[in-house]
Amino acid sequence: MSRMVGTVSRGVRAPIIRSGDDLAAIVTESVLEAARQEGFQLRDRDVVAMTEAIVARAQGNYAGVDDIAADVRAKLGGETIGVIFPILSRNRFAICLRGIAKGAKKVVLMLSYPSDEVGNHLIDLDMLDEKGIDPYKDVLTLEQYREYFGHTVHRFTGVDYVDYYTQLIRESGAEVEVIFANDPRAILGYTKNVLHCDIHTRARTKRLLKAAGGERVFGLDEIMTAPVNGSGCNEQYGLLGSNKATEDTVKLFPRECQSLVEEIQDRLIKATGKNIEVMVYGDGAFKDPVGKIWELADPVVSPAYTAGLEGTPNELKLKYLADNDFADLSGEALRDAIKASIQKKDSDLVGQMVSEGTTPRRLTDLIGSLCDLTSGSGDKGTPIVLIQGYFDNYTND
Repeated sequence: MSRMVGTVSRGVRAPIIRSGDDLAAIVTESVLEAARQEGFQLRDRDVVAMTEAIVARAQGNYAGVDDIAADVRAKLGGETIGVIFPILSRNRFAICLRGIAKGAKKVVLMLSYPSDEVGNHLIDLDMLDEKGIDPYKDVLTLEQYREYFGHTVHRFTGVDYVDYYTQLIRESGAEVEVIFANDPRAILGYTKNVLHCDIHTRARTKRLLKAAGGERVFGLDEIMTAPVNGSGCNEQYGLLGSNKATEDTVKLFPRECQSLVEEIQDRLIKATGKNIEVMVYGDGAFKDPVGKIWELADPVVSPAYTAGLEGTPNELKLKYLADNDFADLSGEALRDAIKASIQKKDSDLVGQMVSEGTTPRRLTDLIGSLCDLTSGSGDKGTPIVLIQGYFDNYTND
């Protein structure tokens, strides 16, 4: 009988990682010990993945609110600054906001609406329609927002982020004014010094602000790109991808880690004789159908991965073959016909109907999303994920 199991994703437990730990050794040994305990064999084209969190922790890549404040003050002048398009997150942005506010005398906080960039909603779309508000054009003051929509709380966290962010800014010693708009240029009526905090739209935002007369314009990816008073940093992404560590510090997105994934791959090859792919992953890229939250708050799903994970899937749609090319077959004849099609498929199926409906995304984004769902973000204690059979197809016995 043909093998009955396809892709398997396993969470692998590991020690609690501290700054300076030999992560390559820990990840390798954790995977090998899991295989010994559970009685499975590692195979060619298995994937070993680790969360970005343990990579950054091992690197000791942290920054404090005072470090952030110093960098913001140096780059934006320390007077009135516009802080626009932050995501609504205690974990992702609150500590960053404290540091930003400490680096300014006044913050004009501009929130996008009805939701932030990753789908956290401030306002229900139906309420916008009811009030006759056009989110593409209308700029709302805090008073107008409260008059129209009252005090809304996040569906899952129960937090009123408008109040929460306002309070954080004041507690950090800055004045605050809150407005709501979706055109980044709206902030320029309040200040020419702008810190835009969007993730995936940041290049467009910067272009629009600069063209419209913005003077000191920086993205969150340009804050903490170099050490401040001995802090950590991220040369490529700055504060993007950071997470709350304590009430006064953030863990930054990991710095260069390509050498780490390649070292782990080399260690696994020496230990097993198998060519195993390795990657670092952060947030997956998927949307919650109830809360409408698009998970990807990191700048990328995977900041580092081995060469075999480059590219996109090249797969046939089995149900298309069954319903079209081989509609008159069944049983063993259908199975053999589909296997033959897979074995002779083109190396590039882009544009062919037979691949219609297969997921047109990068392998690292797909696998990283699977890893994120497997490891979770709470107390599972499995920051390493082993995926087997991902590159198998119907012909592999």
